[in-house]
Amino acid sequence: MSDTQRIDSGKRTWLIASTCAGVVGGVATAVPFVSSLSPSERAKAAGAAVEADISSLKPGEKMTVEWRGKPVWIVRRTPEMIAELPKLDPLLADPKSERHPDEFTPEYARNEGRSIKPEYLVVVGICTHLGCSPSDRFATGPQPSLPDNWEGGFLCPCHGSTFDLAGRVFKNKPAPDNLAVPPHMYLSDTRLLIGEDKKA
Repeated sequence: MSDTQRIDSGKRTWLIASTCAGVVGGVATAVPFVSSLSPSERAKAAGAAVEADISSLKPGEKMTVEWRGKPVWIVRRTPEMIAELPKLDPLLADPKSERHPDEFTPEYARNEGRSIKPEYLVVVGICTHLGCSPSDRFATGPQPSLPDNWEGGFLCPCHGSTFDLAGRVFKNKPAPDNLAVPPHMYLSDTRLLIGEDKKA
């Protein structure tokens, strides 16, 4: 074997070794990078449907569950609360939920109570103005920052938007839309699934 062949053979071995090392290094670098692009378990869970047990929720009470990082309110309305809803229509900006219905109100909730079952209100507890979280104001009658004929609902403390007990915004308030109704369905009389509505 000549000196030239020995040099070429050495170069070839060096090139093969370098290439193999580069490929291995590239794969080792790419695997963590590619896996970082897939959603984490926490991210997957954040978008997953959430089950709520409403068996202990009494009439006139509210519970909050978290779905996709947002508070979702479940209010069990009393018969008196339900009866007041139609009377408020003239005072509301969008009483029939006709403005942006696909974004804020699924078809099965486009009714007076904005609900599947009149007894239960399910809404995202975030004001449609600037994203503040309104406060419960279920007591009726005159109260600070509320009209004298207040029939119960929610008050956003940031800029004064008010919502009735169907999450509908009153006229002449900063909030442009009603509170959003998330996709949801009943698994039973006491179990509610928020985030899916395939059976609704």
